[in-house]
Amino acid sequence: MTSAILPTYARTDFAFERGDGAWLTTTDGERYLDFGGGIAVSCLGHSHPRLVKALTEQAAKLWHTSNLYRIPEGERLAERLADLTFADLTFFTNSGAEALECSIKMARKYHSANGHPERYRIITFQGAFHGRTLATIAAGGNQKYLDGFGPEMPGFDHIAFGDSDLLKATIGPETAAILIEPIQGEGGIRPVPHQALREMRALCDAHGLLLILDEVQCGVGRSGKLFAHEWAGITPDIMAIAKGIGGGFPLGACLATAEAAKGMTAGTHGSTYGGNPLAMACGNAVLDEVATPEFLAHVQKTALVLKQRLAELKDRHGGLIEEIRGTGLMLGLKMLVPNTELVNAARAEHLLTVGAGDNVVRLVPPLTIGDSEITEMFERLDRACARVEASQAAARPSAAE
Repeated sequence: MTSAILPTYARTDFAFERGDGAWLTTTDGERYLDFGGGIAVSCLGHSHPRLVKALTEQAAKLWHTSNLYRIPEGERLAERLADLTFADLTFFTNSGAEALECSIKMARKYHSANGHPERYRIITFQGAFHGRTLATIAAGGNQKYLDGFGPEMPGFDHIAFGDSDLLKATIGPETAAILIEPIQGEGGIRPVPHQALREMRALCDAHGLLLILDEVQCGVGRSGKLFAHEWAGITPDIMAIAKGIGGGFPLGACLATAEAAKGMTAGTHGSTYGGNPLAMACGNAVLDEVATPEFLAHVQKTALVLKQRLAELKDRHGGLIEEIRGTGLMLGLKMLVPNTELVNAARAEHLLTVGAGDNVVRLVPPLTIGDSEITEMFERLDRACARVEASQAAARPSAAE
């Protein structure tokens, strides 16, 4: 069957019609255990009662007015985020890419407002992924996303991940900011060492730069803290979030200190749908659940159990799995065989995972999972590994050959 959808996705040939917690059910009744979480989006799982209630109650009242008018639930969500974080101000978007666009513009505008428009360059890191817009693919610097889209947007200096000396040497008179994911997601579940984040904060303070954190994937409880940078004991000047904050409803946000946002005055930026009443209802419902000590303690406890089971899996299948990576419920299996082999074998066992860069299989389940789901995941992934091993054995030449 030919689809009228632009063919930019390598989709599987089945579709889901409903979900419940960590489980998804296809249109023909097959159940799958979801350890992909819609790519780290469904932080409360599927059909969470609080989210369903918040969305349906708001849908019965008001969907959209635009930002020409006040949106009380948006003001409430912004105030809550300010209370919970370093930020004074929030700009709501529909996606992570839009949140990063706002962050990039804000950093440039900050220096311009201070009388230094020449300071517009942003230091980024190899393996990063910041979105699919022209600015964010330029920020990421991945050639496969840049090819064919004309001249690369200028203003980004890409350096090796983890090279402190190179970072210092790259700072120049045109540098405006440093942009980094505290845990690289698409790049292969690579956490930035806490000391490296502390050094970046100190460099920004010493050189008058802004520190921008991309917590689109690792934020909103995913790491076991509300935001991953909290583990390092630092704060950014600007932070982009999305994915988990809407629990599955399209929602992103750019958070900033009042100082960093000083150039973003009326008319400098905008969004027709950003911060609409439906999204704000979902964002507040997510915070009601996630931003509690009990919920975050559950994530940390569950993450430890999951990591232990993955270590057991590595011991059982050392010829396939090289390394366990990640923090909290953002974990990855660095593979010794193509990661697609395990992703496909897991799917055959009705377990959903997500591929990532650096030949990693990503595990980013709902933050609400418990021991029973972890046990089920282990058993299915164990069988999937056995499938891959059997396939490899069958492909080897026999001794007689």
